Parts: sequence; C-alpha cells; structure tokens
Amino acid sequence: MDIAIVGGGIGGLATAVALNKIGISTTIYESTSSFKPLGAGIGIGSNAMLALQQMEVGESILAHGLPLHEQRFYNGKGKLMNTIDFTRLKKQFGEETITIQRADLHEALFEAVPSASFHFNKRVEHFTQNEDSVTLTFTDGTVTTHEFVIAADGIHSLFRQQLVPNSSPRYAGYTCWRGISQNERDVPLHVSSEAWSTDGRFGWAPLHNGEVYWFACVNAREGDAFYANLSPREVAAQFKHFGPTVERLIQETKDDYFLHHDLYDIAPLSTFHYGRILLLGDAAHATTPNMGQGAGQSIEDAYELMLAFEREDTWELIAERYDAYRVPKTKKVIDISRQIGWAAQWDRRWLVTLRDTIFPYVPKSLLFQRLTFLFK
Repeated sequence: MDIAIVGGGIGGLATAVALNKIGISTTIYESTSSFKPLGAGIGIGSNAMLALQQMEVGESILAHGLPLHEQRFYNGKGKLMNTIDFTRLKKQFGEETITIQRADLHEALFEAVPSASFHFNKRVEHFTQNEDSVTLTFTDGTVTTHEFVIAADGIHSLFRQQLVPNSSPRYAGYTCWRGISQNERDVPLHVSSEAWSTDGRFGWAPLHNGEVYWFACVNAREGDAFYANLSPREVAAQFKHFGPTVERLIQETKDDYFLHHDLYDIAPLSTFHYGRILLLGDAAHATTPNMGQGAGQSIEDAYELMLAFEREDTWELIAERYDAYRVPKTKKVIDISRQIGWAAQWDRRWLVTLRDTIFPYVPKSLLFQRLTFLFK
C-alpha cells in the first residue's frame, strides 16, 4: 500500500512507527521546516504506555519519563479533597502512568521513524480523492498522489474541515498557561496535583530531570487580549492565592517554556473514515486536557490502526475496524474530559462550596473505576 501521513506530530509519528513495525512504509508530510520538538510537559497514561510497548518504543520513552503513583485534588484553601491511586493501574494493567516533556516524547518517536520517509516544508493546501487515489497539493506548488491518506494534521485539520464542514473547534470556556520550572524540593516526586478555587485552577507534576510541569486556567472570553498578554510575574499574581510554591513555579518559568492558549475540543464525530482518508489524533477527536489523554489517544489510534492492518485484508475492513474501536472510546474521553473541566472551572461560590463538600466523600474506588474504560 502507498500511504501518506499528513502531520508529523505525536499522532502522525506514532502511526509511522506502528506501521513500520509491521513492515508497512509510509510517507510523512510535515508543514514545519525542520524537526523542532517543543512544548511543556504532558502525562501519558498506562493505557498509552501499553500501546507504546507493543510498538516497541515504550522503553525509550519510559527512560525519559517519571512514573506517577498518585493524583491529588485540593480545594482553594489547600485542603486535600481526594486522590487517585495510579499504582493500582500498574498492578492491574502492567504499565506505569508517567509525566514526560512533550519534546522528549516527540523526539523518541521521530528517531524511530526512517529519516527518508520524512518530508519537511510540506503544508497541504488542497486535496482531492477519487476511486483510485488521493491527490495532495502543497503550498510550495508540488503535487503528489497516494493510494491512501492518514490525516494527522491537528485540531484545525484541513481534511476534517473539508470532509466535515460543520466540525469546528469549540471553545471550552477557559484559557490556560503552561510552563516548566525547577523543582526546589517543594513538589513531591511521583505525585501530580490539582487545586480548584473560585479564582481558577492550578495543576503541577514533577518531571524526571528535576523539573516541574505546571498549568493554570481561568474562565475567560475567547481570545481575551488581557490574558493573552500577561507575563509570568503577572500570571503568578493571578494564582498566588494557591500559595508560595505555585507563585514560584509560575514566576520562575523561562520564556521558552511559558505558553498560553485558549482551550478547545471538537464535538465527537460519527466516523473517522472518509473514502481513502482516515482522520487520526486531534484531527479526529481533539479533547480538552482534563483527563491527560490527548497524546495518549493519538498513540492508541496508531496502535489500533497497526492491529487493523495486521488483521484485515482490505482498506475498507481496516477502516471499519479502526472506526469500531476508536470512535466510541474517543467520544467517551471527549465527553468525560469536558465534564471534568466544566466542574473544575466552577467560579460561583455556592457551586464551589457544594463541590468541595461532596468531592471528599466520593469513593476512591469510584474515581479509579472511571479510568478503567481506557483499557477496554
């Protein structure tokens, strides 16, 4: 098969790695001019680590990650409300939940792909498909034709926009900053934490190299210029009510690691299969980051696509199997993640008081069980 992958992010690279493992070569088109692993920190759940191990890149990624043993949730006064025990996932399913710098994950996947298959400075401007092929026209004027295309070109996917015109990113209602700072022994190892208040939400987790990944979110209008232009010191002032560690983490973030974005997802699609084109990763199922499953679900896409190619004989059957496994699961991730963000971002005092009163009484076993669907 002649397969093109459009997009050299985590989803596109993971797909190239997975298909290469079973002897299927691909051509990868990336719009940037060179490989530039960027971003802050992310979490990779045990479910995604299982897929990476099957793709034979799990060990190299685990070497750059830090296992998480527990997730802690605090209220706005710093009182612990509840926890999730990640070690139960390791015991039950055999893999760690980890934090890792996005750049390290990206680079590990890139290094596992044959360099000859990668083409930079290739932004797709237009595409057409017929019964036999898909033709890609790039902004540099070149044109290529392939039997099949896997579109892994992100939340603003050109392919999804043309194939599903009414599927536009939907604003989650809050804007977020992210960054990486040094751990001054004030962030415990192997523990990720979130604090929720009427004035915003803050999360932080250690990384393997003595650093800390953090995020901070406030409710805001979409594209609010005030929040878009805040400096680390000004953002630190917005969140200082969470205490000196939080204020320090934000304030000491270097410019290269200080990021700001409004958050979006897309409403779940009924299919990722459109003729000779498959949508994958954020192009298919962009989600808010509240479950820590954005990258993980892209990795699972790659793994399930690998299995489909191994077990089915035709493109139609491959796409049918991929849809059957991925559409319902990613829909659940999108829906639950949006619900978590909605509750975590409450800013009405009576709602926050109600949440903070009830949440400590939610059984830890129930919080754990809400994660187990990720392994089905």
